[in-house]
Amino acid sequence: MTKADIVIAISRNTGIDRATVAASVQGFVDEVMKSMSNGENVYLRGFGSFVVKKRAAKAARHIKNETTIIIPERFVPTFKPSQYFSEHLRKTLK
Repeated sequence: MTKADIVIAISRNTGIDRATVAASVQGFVDEVMKSMSNGENVYLRGFGSFVVKKRAAKAARHIKNETTIIIPERFVPTFKPSQYFSEHLRKTLK
């Protein structure tokens, strides 16, 4: 499902015009990205959490040159579904 599909579905289910729904969905995405860029986590009760995790620096092998390289520490976005979301998914995908 794409963002356009989500906009169409919400518009159909609520009766709100697509342009308004598209602006709302884009606003949501922008706010989540802005918050996570500032190191803040986003919690949506009943849905899940968008969390910024720190990955430690690590050594890796460059196979072609047979050398060791250091991958620097970095921050990555992750999503953890809520227990309700996980249970709902398990029930519907049986």
